[in-house]
Amino acid sequence: MEETARRRGRPTRDQAERLDGELLAHALDHFLEKGFEGTTLNAITASLGMSKQTVYLRYGDKLSLFHAALRRAIDEWLVPLENLRALETDDLEQTLFDVSCTIVATLMSPAGLRLIRITNAESFRMPEIGEYTYRRGYAQIGHYLTDLLRRRVFAGDPASPDLDDLATAYLNLLSGPARINAWGLDAEPIDIDGFVRCRVRLFLHGVLPPQAEPPEI
Repeated sequence: MEETARRRGRPTRDQAERLDGELLAHALDHFLEKGFEGTTLNAITASLGMSKQTVYLRYGDKLSLFHAALRRAIDEWLVPLENLRALETDDLEQTLFDVSCTIVATLMSPAGLRLIRITNAESFRMPEIGEYTYRRGYAQIGHYLTDLLRRRVFAGDPASPDLDDLATAYLNLLSGPARINAWGLDAEPIDIDGFVRCRVRLFLHGVLPPQAEPPEI
């Protein structure tokens, strides 16, 4: 039966998955360049040599295609962050450095900046877009950092601070360059190692020199 389907011109499963991936990636390029409202299915399908009927059969409408394209891109983008715990060593500072370099490199990747831009542009009118991006991205990173602090810094400490808030504060230290680039500002390329090392030291040791007395507040 499979051989008959091939002779009749029906794509194999692998071919169908490849074509679907090309459609979603191509559609996301259109949405990023022209925004959701400015993008048409005609433009997407014409540039791929594909019929609109194929898109309607697979996704139903432009909104469903947009959601599918964005979810696929987000899931692929976040793959490097799924195994942060594998980067841990006995040295807490080195662990935080290695983990943070992976986070910053992922945020600053072309795929990361593209997704931040399109999420910023569309999430006001489609809050589900922002919610999905946050839940799959920043929230996942924040949960990991909270768990790392609980295990490696405040284990068994009943007086530990709000670790979720602490993890969010640290993540904000790391995400600045990605936000600036995503806003379209002409930011200088950063040395990720140097940038991260500075933030790790700031987070773990503060800005005071050793043995310095903190100022009274």
